[in-house]
Amino acid sequence: MTKSDNLLVFPSELENISRVERLIDDISSSYNLSSEIYGKISVAIIEAVNNAILHGNRLDVSKNVKVEFNIDEEAIQFIVEDEGSGFDFENIPDPTLPENIEKTHGRGIFLMNHLADDIEFCENGALVDMKFRFA
Repeated sequence: MTKSDNLLVFPSELENISRVERLIDDISSSYNLSSEIYGKISVAIIEAVNNAILHGNRLDVSKNVKVEFNIDEEAIQFIVEDEGSGFDFENIPDPTLPENIEKTHGRGIFLMNHLADDIEFCENGALVDMKFRFA
């Protein structure tokens, strides 16, 4: 695992999610984030990292996940990137539709889209860039 001030890089193992949780906790206490922002960030970023490990890198420990954050007076930005081939992020089924209620696919993307103030998928979906505004 590599860690700099605003970058965390780790192999695609589910137990590394706890490192991301610690990072979010550290950021929250260092920057005195509100509980509302903390909650949104925690759910959205953990979901993005989980997707990167499971779906992007397919639990291949030779592939890394990168979590980068940048913060200014207006917002905090997180970039989560995997080494997978990406996915069709424009055709994720809406999990709130009756025909999809029982399906688990697409719920994480739905949550990320609703919790982040801005979200962008790049690199064919292998990179997600989320911003959370403070006001």
